[in-house]
Amino acid sequence: MRSAARRALLAGGLALGWLAAGFGCDTATDTRRAALCRRALPALAPEGTTARLLRVGPGSGPGSVRVDYRLAGADGALLKGEEARVRFLACAFGPGTEMTALATERGPVNGASLYLLRHYYLETPEAEAADPANADNAAKTPGGAATR
Repeated sequence: MRSAARRALLAGGLALGWLAAGFGCDTATDTRRAALCRRALPALAPEGTTARLLRVGPGSGPGSVRVDYRLAGADGALLKGEEARVRFLACAFGPGTEMTALATERGPVNGASLYLLRHYYLETPEAEAADPANADNAAKTPGGAATR
């Protein structure tokens, strides 16, 4: 009887481990999606501002990413009114890492802008350098916005 209980416990533990490995744990795809969503932020932020990341995590839909942030001036100080305001990017992805939709607190980014962002910015060294997750980042973005 003991060996049957031990086998059942082992099987339950293995099943739980399998579920944890396949669901809810960070994967390379999730990491890449989060990076692409963050990299869109400097291109969309107003000129002359920096982004202070508050949270990067799952969005409301399957495979989506949400980036919460606040705007600061080039000196790093929060802009007036930003203390109580949380801005966001919500990025939707297809089965891989191709961004299929992007929205901000102001609404969705149109198809042409999303296309240009995807094909001519997100995968560039400039976008990687301007990623707000880079703590030592002081690079200017194409629109003139700096990030931190």
